[in-house]
Amino acid sequence: MKYKQKNAGFTLIELLVVISIIGILSTLAVVSLNNARVKARDAKRVSDIKQLQTALELYASDSNGYPAGSDLTLGTGAGATLSKDGGFAASVSGTTYMGKVPSNTTPGGADYKYSSFTSSAATTACGTAPCPWFQLAFTLEETTGSLSAGAHIADPNGIN
Repeated sequence: MKYKQKNAGFTLIELLVVISIIGILSTLAVVSLNNARVKARDAKRVSDIKQLQTALELYASDSNGYPAGSDLTLGTGAGATLSKDGGFAASVSGTTYMGKVPSNTTPGGADYKYSSFTSSAATTACGTAPCPWFQLAFTLEETTGSLSAGAHIADPNGIN
């Protein structure tokens, strides 16, 4: 006796329900992954700025001040390295505090900018090293720790 199966396979409705559920789950996964990427880029930016502050403090302890610079884009060209003899330069000479100065993680954010000043008021640019004050400007895409999204300044007192 042969057994005949009348309802073999899935119905169209069952297949559509499963496909819909898979679509919803994959959409949620992509959205979560994008948020994780933004948070990772911002965490790297904060880490880069803290490393730059440490390198600048090492420079200042040896040179009695910070390197001269005004609105210098870090991580490229003249802002590629930080050394005792050249300050921020394209090539390394003398004691090297940071062989490769980091640049902003893309996409999002803005270039890291360095400026030196004659005082903590940060109103008058310092043209000749050693300079008594510096500022590092950077931007975050989202809130990271206690820092809100948007533009921030790091100086010898920390990150504001």
